[in-house]
Amino acid sequence: MSVSSPPKTSLAVLNNQIAACTRCTRLVEYCQKIGHIKRRAYLDWDYWAKPVPGFGDPQARLLILGLAPGAHGSNRTGRPFTGDGSGHFLYRILHRTGFASQPTALHKDDGQTLHDLYITSVVHCAPPDNKPAPDEIANCSTHVAREIAALDHVKVVLVLGKIAFDAYLNHLKRTGVLASKAGLVFGHGELYKLPNGIKLLCSYHPSLQNTNTGRLTEPMMIEIFRRARKLIG
Repeated sequence: MSVSSPPKTSLAVLNNQIAACTRCTRLVEYCQKIGHIKRRAYLDWDYWAKPVPGFGDPQARLLILGLAPGAHGSNRTGRPFTGDGSGHFLYRILHRTGFASQPTALHKDDGQTLHDLYITSVVHCAPPDNKPAPDEIANCSTHVAREIAALDHVKVVLVLGKIAFDAYLNHLKRTGVLASKAGLVFGHGELYKLPNGIKLLCSYHPSLQNTNTGRLTEPMMIEIFRRARKLIG
């Protein structure tokens, strides 16, 4: 049974609510534990250690949907893809393709801004082993749905990895945009035009596992964002 999209809430209010969320006991405890133990390189950091809100341009026409914050990246800095290897890879490319104001993302107050782009994730808390449980994805889906509802200029959704792909399709089914996921298969570079006019673009996730092994290279990712730029017009 489909449900209508949630009522629109301002991103500022929504982000405060996301940061205060305690729905998933396992994730709350893990984020706080990591923030207490820390990594040797970041012992002088006061870790964020709670749900990480989305980040970017409220008028964005491109939405990135990632997996979850990194334990010592976003969970430390409080901003998506900020402060770890995935972020170093991603923001360099976002800057090169005109979506980010600078090629680095080190902390929340580094001056980084996004142009025509908003970044969020399927799960807003760092999960152990980067693997959120199905019930944790379900718990966070209401936050994601409200973010999508607030971003009413989006023309292209870029999903990073199959978990994000599946979560977004489930959102489309819940809101009545899709009756079935038949024929929609994840693959790097796959593109689908959805019944509501949104274009769904797929990419491998810029995890170190993918970038260090060459499964995802900078030229591959640059091409994805150049395609996204053309698609949003």
